[in-house]
Amino acid sequence: MFRTPIRRMATTARQSLKIGLIPADGIGKEVIPAAQRVLEAIGSDIPKPEFIPLLAGWEVFTRTGTALPEETVETLRECDGALFGAVSSPSRRVTGYSSPIVALRKELDLYANVRPVISVAPSPGEKPAVDLVVVRENTECLYVKQEQLTHTEHGKEARATRLITERASHRIGKMAFDIALGRERKQVTIIHKSNVLSVTDGLFRETIRKIPSQSHGHYDSVKVEEQIVDSAVYRLFREPQIYDVMVAPNLYGDIMSDAAAALVGSLGLVPSVNAGEKFVMGEPVHGSAPDIEGQGIANPIAAIRSAALMLRHLGYTGGADRIDTAVDQVIREGEVLTPDLGGGSSTDDVLEEVLKKL
Repeated sequence: MFRTPIRRMATTARQSLKIGLIPADGIGKEVIPAAQRVLEAIGSDIPKPEFIPLLAGWEVFTRTGTALPEETVETLRECDGALFGAVSSPSRRVTGYSSPIVALRKELDLYANVRPVISVAPSPGEKPAVDLVVVRENTECLYVKQEQLTHTEHGKEARATRLITERASHRIGKMAFDIALGRERKQVTIIHKSNVLSVTDGLFRETIRKIPSQSHGHYDSVKVEEQIVDSAVYRLFREPQIYDVMVAPNLYGDIMSDAAAALVGSLGLVPSVNAGEKFVMGEPVHGSAPDIEGQGIANPIAAIRSAALMLRHLGYTGGADRIDTAVDQVIREGEVLTPDLGGGSSTDDVLEEVLKKL
């Protein structure tokens, strides 16, 4: 699986590992407890975990009028890391509601959403057919949510502000280069649409392209490519092997990584971490899946892998490796799989199988 540390944090002072758990909505309430069970099972590879249950999400909003309680944010500031499940944000405008995961990324300055998309090879010694990482800028683009609706003589007119800054582009680019340094191919592909959005995407592209020349030779071994976003999606499906590390603005990164999940079989397999300089939060790429909520068939693997990514970021690579190896074995054997992968097993069945492999 994804063996490259993203940005290790110091581990020597920790006697325990304080982890905030935010299941939030839908199947988040089913897969985050599974990830917790796995973290509890890896024993001495990590400090003794202490789990702090926290609230956020659409269901919390409907009960309390806030989707992200201040207590949740303040408690997370005292944690070593966190796991977030999924959120059921409505497609329509709801007065007073704002996505809690978007807000958390801003509150904790989790500027990078790192999403490895890696298939499991038929045997442990083989290279996977798909092995790429999408590094998504997490705080800007259209996700600043500055929208307005006006009425004109021709009807309603909606506008949204798209924000791209040099600072945010530089630090997400540097994250991508750092990840590429730890990978065999050492290639970064910048995803943009600067042929049309020459100011905003142009700034993103130009800022990242300058990074190697500003690094005093540190990134000389990294090859830099670029791809227009629509062409990148086409080539992702036709020839995924051309990509190594992809770095993209917020919206493109979200779309690219969800699309890439189809290459490995299911969104239920793809993990991510939201990472900043001082905090990391694991988050499965899939959504809240209300169509299967409560049926006990949600795939827990993305959440379990997200827990491993969180550990890797915190510096506990031994525990992360054990989790990823166990999950790889379960997928490779193909006997205990949830319906999204063509199996007939339950969430608990898959969890128990992973625990056996551990």
